[in-house]
Amino acid sequence: MERQEIDWLLNEKYQGEKTEGFFIDLKRLASGEPLGYVIGHVPFLGCVIHLDSQPLIPRPETEFWTLKAIETMKEAVGSADRPLRILDLCAGSGAIGIAVAKHMPQSLVDFAEMDQQHTATIERNIKENNIDSSRVRIIAGDLFENITDQYDFILTNPPYIDPSLDRTEQNVKNFEPHLALYGGTDGMELIARIIAEAPQHLSPSGQLWIEHEPEQSEMISKLADIHFKAVQTLLDQYDMERYSVLKI
Repeated sequence: MERQEIDWLLNEKYQGEKTEGFFIDLKRLASGEPLGYVIGHVPFLGCVIHLDSQPLIPRPETEFWTLKAIETMKEAVGSADRPLRILDLCAGSGAIGIAVAKHMPQSLVDFAEMDQQHTATIERNIKENNIDSSRVRIIAGDLFENITDQYDFILTNPPYIDPSLDRTEQNVKNFEPHLALYGGTDGMELIARIIAEAPQHLSPSGQLWIEHEPEQSEMISKLADIHFKAVQTLLDQYDMERYSVLKI
């Protein structure tokens, strides 16, 4: 346990009081359980993201590129004659879509998630971040299985860890959902499906934003050349190739 984690737990969850619950939670931290699960929520672009169903914990890298996407959306909305349609694909906690809805009041956001145990978590995050329920929908299904609409932006942090590389820390393996972490052969199985299927769900000038490993950039570029007109892979705040933007 790091001192910073202990201090954050004490102040964020217990308002500085060392109660019996605090010492119980210290044991949870000592066992390797992630701080986000112990506290029950994490910050994400000015939103509070609850983790009741223990979805994948949103990372700073995801926060970084989501902000870039929001900045791009704000530029696009100026020339639009309607609200932008956004899809948070493989939504998990809904952090990406919640942040978009919060910072883009002139948007309509759908959340697509296969694991239905996360539905209640997304619903709570919508409510507690004061997102108008008329602007959002939660759609259950395997990727685009139950998606019929077209979107201006599809944003996704899919399972993409390559089991053969597997840089995953032990506490992540022990506590976070493997379904949301591992992406099959080369970590590319879901990414390949998303790239192939996304064009039919994008508007004529739509964009697909995908988080991925640096080693996957070349494979993504090759797949994008088949299904999209343009692709650009960009660096995260740690100067790692972390996300790609594919344009119709």
